[in-house]
Amino acid sequence: MDDSCVPLGNRLRGTITPPCSKSYAQRALAAALLASGRTTLRGIELCRDTRSAIAAIEALGATVEIIDQNTIAIEGGFRPRTNRLNVGESGLSARLFTPIAALADESICISGEGTLLHRPMSMMIEPLLELGVEVRDGGGRLPIEVRGPMRGGRVVVDGSMSSQFVTGLLIALPMAQRDTTIEVRGAVSTPYIDMTLETLERFGVEVMYHEGDYSEFFIEGGQHYQAVDYTIESDWSAAAMIMVAAAIAGEVRITNLSTLSRQADTAICRALERAGASLVIEENTITVSHRDLEAFTFDATQCPDLFPALVALAAAAEGVSTIYGIERLRGKESDRGEVLKQEYAKLGIEIELDYDENVMRVVGGNVVAAEVDSHDDHRIAMSLAITALRLEDKIDIINPECVAKSYPSFFEDLETLKHSGRE
Repeated sequence: MDDSCVPLGNRLRGTITPPCSKSYAQRALAAALLASGRTTLRGIELCRDTRSAIAAIEALGATVEIIDQNTIAIEGGFRPRTNRLNVGESGLSARLFTPIAALADESICISGEGTLLHRPMSMMIEPLLELGVEVRDGGGRLPIEVRGPMRGGRVVVDGSMSSQFVTGLLIALPMAQRDTTIEVRGAVSTPYIDMTLETLERFGVEVMYHEGDYSEFFIEGGQHYQAVDYTIESDWSAAAMIMVAAAIAGEVRITNLSTLSRQADTAICRALERAGASLVIEENTITVSHRDLEAFTFDATQCPDLFPALVALAAAAEGVSTIYGIERLRGKESDRGEVLKQEYAKLGIEIELDYDENVMRVVGGNVVAAEVDSHDDHRIAMSLAITALRLEDKIDIINPECVAKSYPSFFEDLETLKHSGRE
């Protein structure tokens, strides 16, 4: 298959197991670095972001052994081997490993590549300084140089842009000598904080907080991470793309998915139901089938990664769909709100962005063939490919390879489902 063209105009059928959650994988890799002993991670998908996290923990002292394509073993131990970390294009790795690097009493420079160099990192600077870390930064963006050791204490964090730095502090500060209280103001994407707290508990680390309240966390210093054997669950962000594709153009069974997962993107089920798609939920399996789709209203503030999938769903629905939370889209791999508006216009779909009301409105309708641009954003590429399923003609997507950031086999899985649909 030529990945520069998305094969279109066929019904989807079959069964797919999405890749593992890269959000859980990166958290587990960071915890394994800090653990004494050998951790085994199963079900792992070696996408670009996960590989970036593996490179980061190796640079910080871990020894990683790839057992097979879905299993790795990590011999933990925080002993930085270099004064430079390159986290690729992973925003989570940047905000996760910066505070971990700040545990060291030597200078470590965290850098990245591509679109990550333009993403905001300013929320990390002041809290790190308050925690006793020396910081040199590039105007609120990477590269950032830190020198610890991070001592603990009381710190205030702006959580209104992203929860990823909160995750980094929650994972790093149990290793600090002193106790820490983190006050989080305006916390967003709180399901991702739940994922972090679950990971910490799995590795034997305790954080005190009031359940359902993400404004304050107490972390006892001097804790010890315990090595574990851990199977990582499938990624709801990746699954959401396949689920929407099925709702638009077929019937697909998605396996290894738990509706009890703490991942924020389980919310795609609510959006699909509101749009009128058919969902059959069984134990760890969901089957999504096409029915006539209707416009829907949805608040994606706590799950902004769903926006590209939601736009593909809304474009196929009759009427005007309303999606709240667009203020969360500017700090992603691209300015996703503007990019979605621009690229979907090429396909004949009108999108309105109302920043005063924090809302996106998508006018559903027929689509036309056009050359579109992924803007080097994996979720944009997948969204455009899914919408293109409604056409008989092929479209060209500029740089479709960017899906490797999170879902390397996306186009192959789509082709397999199309092939099954032709049988």
